Amino acid sequence: MEEWWWLWHASLTVVALMFMTPEASAHPDQGQKALEEKVRQLMDWTKRDRVMRMNTATFNHFVLEKPRNYSVIAMFTALQRFRSCAPCRLAVEEFQILAGSWQFSSAFSNKVFFAMLDFDESPEVFKTLQVKGGPVVLHLPAKSKFTAADIYNFQVRDISAQHMFAWADDRTGRWMGNFTTRQPIHFHYPFKLGISLALIGGLVYVLKWKRTFIFSKNFWAVLALCFVILMSSGRMWIHIRGAPFAESKTHTGQTHYIQDTYFFQYVAEMYIISLFYMCITLGMVLLNTAATSRMNMIRRKIMSVTGMCLVVFFFSWLLSFVRIKYHVYPFRILMN
Repeated sequence: MEEWWWLWHASLTVVALMFMTPEASAHPDQGQKALEEKVRQLMDWTKRDRVMRMNTATFNHFVLEKPRNYSVIAMFTALQRFRSCAPCRLAVEEFQILAGSWQFSSAFSNKVFFAMLDFDESPEVFKTLQVKGGPVVLHLPAKSKFTAADIYNFQVRDISAQHMFAWADDRTGRWMGNFTTRQPIHFHYPFKLGISLALIGGLVYVLKWKRTFIFSKNFWAVLALCFVILMSSGRMWIHIRGAPFAESKTHTGQTHYIQDTYFFQYVAEMYIISLFYMCITLGMVLLNTAATSRMNMIRRKIMSVTGMCLVVFFFSWLLSFVRIKYHVYPFRILMN
């Protein structure tokens, strides 16, 4: 495996050198004007999109063709769902954080640009540079020769904006040295603080004036259920991973509260799943109460119908939620 990896490095270096060998311009003035126009277009593009999503034509024009006095850090990925590239989405998110941090830093200049290419949109570029899989990040230098060190190897490096920054800063000649990565804002902290204060205030009130709840079986049953529902909804995973409440996609401007991959989860998803679990639990309690209580028949029928509707509808929505996260999940009840 190690031999194949270095063989790929060598072949990629040869191909890149073929396209990056400096060429003497027959018309220096025309070359300078062409370079200034390319830089202007790239700056305008970067203001709209932190990561420029290129196709074969734009990549050839802005990266492979001369003149060029700027470095390009390009991510090669495969984001189509049928590709099932789990690391690709995580790598793109960290790459977006890195590019956004560079754009809003005081060191921002026209010496470094960030680009992204998808295999299904630009297979010719993948073939030209002999990129056989994703995610892969390449540093395409302005003047120096392309080497194996210009490849960010995800097999031995973390999928992290901070690690990619250290690598990019080194490869670009310290052009990026005066900024830090801007991580997503975790909006759920104020919400957690409010919930904690409300719980503490309620506990103080109950302990001071109504202490009989300590001996109540219903209280401890509800408390145990809340704990189980919270943990089953992914609370501990979110705490360990430090997932954000939601995330805004820079290329669309839309805020996403549900991550459509099975290996990642937002805080908003935890609240949605918790709501589903609570409604299903309430439906089961109503069904059990209707079957065992001695209330009049009408009230028992109402409780039975309500409990059945809660269980069926919210369990169906829960399965639909799973299908959003894991697209080949086969089970459903009422909805797709």
